[in-house]
Amino acid sequence: MLAIAIVFLPLAGALIAGFFGRKIGDRAADLVTSIPVAFSAVFAWINLWQVALLGHVVTVPLFTWMDVGLFKVMWALRDDQLTAVMLFAVTTVSALVHIYSIGYMHEDPHRPRFMAYLSLFTFAMLMLVTADNFLQLYFGWEGVGLMSYLLIGFWYDRPSANAAAIKAFVVNRIGDFGFGLGIMGVFLIFHTISFSPVFAAAPGFAGKSFVFLGYHVDILDTLTLLLFLGAVGKSAQLPLHTWLPDAMEGPTPVSALIHAATMVTAGVFMVARLSPMFEYAPFTLEVVTVVGATTCFFAATIGLVQNDIKRVIAYSTCSQLGYMFFAAGVSAYPVAVFHLVTHAFFKALLFLGSGSVIHAMSGEQDMRKMGGLARRIKFTYVMMWIGSLALAGIPFFAGYYSKDAILEAAFGAGTSVGNYAYAMGAFTALLTAFYSWRLIFLTFHGKPRADHHVMEHVHESPMVMKVPLFGLALGATFAGMIFAGPMISGHWAAFWGHSLVVLPTHTALANLETLPLWAKLLPLGGALLGIVIAWQMYIGQPGIAPALAKSQETLYKFLLNKWYFDEIYDFLLVNPAKWLGRFLWKRGDGQVIDAFGPDGVATSTRILARRAGALESGYVYHYAFAMLIGVVFLMSLYFYAVGV
Repeated sequence: MLAIAIVFLPLAGALIAGFFGRKIGDRAADLVTSIPVAFSAVFAWINLWQVALLGHVVTVPLFTWMDVGLFKVMWALRDDQLTAVMLFAVTTVSALVHIYSIGYMHEDPHRPRFMAYLSLFTFAMLMLVTADNFLQLYFGWEGVGLMSYLLIGFWYDRPSANAAAIKAFVVNRIGDFGFGLGIMGVFLIFHTISFSPVFAAAPGFAGKSFVFLGYHVDILDTLTLLLFLGAVGKSAQLPLHTWLPDAMEGPTPVSALIHAATMVTAGVFMVARLSPMFEYAPFTLEVVTVVGATTCFFAATIGLVQNDIKRVIAYSTCSQLGYMFFAAGVSAYPVAVFHLVTHAFFKALLFLGSGSVIHAMSGEQDMRKMGGLARRIKFTYVMMWIGSLALAGIPFFAGYYSKDAILEAAFGAGTSVGNYAYAMGAFTALLTAFYSWRLIFLTFHGKPRADHHVMEHVHESPMVMKVPLFGLALGATFAGMIFAGPMISGHWAAFWGHSLVVLPTHTALANLETLPLWAKLLPLGGALLGIVIAWQMYIGQPGIAPALAKSQETLYKFLLNKWYFDEIYDFLLVNPAKWLGRFLWKRGDGQVIDAFGPDGVATSTRILARRAGALESGYVYHYAFAMLIGVVFLMSLYFYAVGV
């Protein structure tokens, strides 16, 4: 079965490189991880043809995972149209990232461990998208969380990397707590955690309520809200987004893999997979729409002023995920997944392109210390242009087809939250184009601002890094043209089959062809305007940007400090938790438990020993006198006892 090979080939490579990396060497570790993932990608392309286009949907049972009383869970691979699309996107991007990593991590002393982590991360994501039940989904869900912790903190000798890894892990635990509760609630209501019976029974629970936390609440709204909380954490949506930019502390290939087609898209995939439940939870869909639209705008505003090249792209990821979520919120699941696929190509291209820039600049990531690189690294320059054109939604690149379809679906939904999402998304299109070309102009144009010694060593990346960039550029250019027809045209239902469910009353997709012309052209006009403004501020009149930052210092600092979310969380949560922990440590543990427990006993024993030691004078007559006193005491005690 193709599905088995696609999923388990990366695991085989990870195990070999992980356990035998030191013995087989760096080059062999590169090959033993990259080749299986490449084969997995080829098989995924074949699988996409067979499943999505020919309709050969299968479920491959592997073994019984758990069988406890009435709780029985099979480990099976669900290979339907949605899975096939995700397998294609995940394995393709992962294979190119693996190849790119061979060059990027060439001088790292721990290459086998890094490549093993990459492959294991890919395996966890593949397990997630092929899950046939909630528990298997949770296994993959937590697997990508664990591997993200290891990859973000890969350079463990850097305190900032360790802090970022812990932050990602802890913030995700908040969302995953809700996700776990949602799965428990599904079993409580449906008495099973297998997808098919739950999806079949979901319509029967529409509008019904149960008691939760002492209140009568809608069953499906409550369950889907808890499940969506997991998506908020995993996909870095408000307010659990703060881990995403800090994840840039990991090597650049990690950023490309996590932020393009794998971990952060898991939440979007989960909402799409559970569309048979979400469709009967209208309040949850409104929440998904509002959260996605707000995150879309919020993250874009922060990206306007960031100076780290990778952080600009990271906030772009956060923003684009917001687009996907509000598309799902208006029941345009095919459009959300379509944007997930196109985004995987152009966002991975931008991250790996930024990695080439950093490689050329000897590790420098601050765009204020770049400039004038266009002539020195022409190939990377062209690649970054292609990625930015796709991100901004310029015809006829991939993002144009998917992002515009999302905005049209939001407008076509004809609801208040849909209109809100359209307004936020259309304005964000302008912001996206602005910060994308701000990155291009600051990095590649103008006079060089780097140290003369750094500029002397600027060089293009090796071929092993160029080939993946070119492959991603092809996807960023043509993926929209190729997949727009089958995925989101009027015949989208034939492509997706039963893997996605949209109720007839939700008309966002049906109205795509009947929107007014201005609603279709407004996002494109905003994108073009954003490019013009960026050119004027950073090429035409470079003095505008610093003058504007100075005149609007409060707003500039507000955006530069990311709306002060980290500071607010530190004040409300982190610092009180530290204070409480220190108080319990010093006062509770130290002054109470230890003082009256082990430390107190040890101290008392030590004092008594010292006093007993003081009696040891070293004079024999002192000891004889003490013995005589003891004998007299014992005899007196004996005579008293017998009554003499």
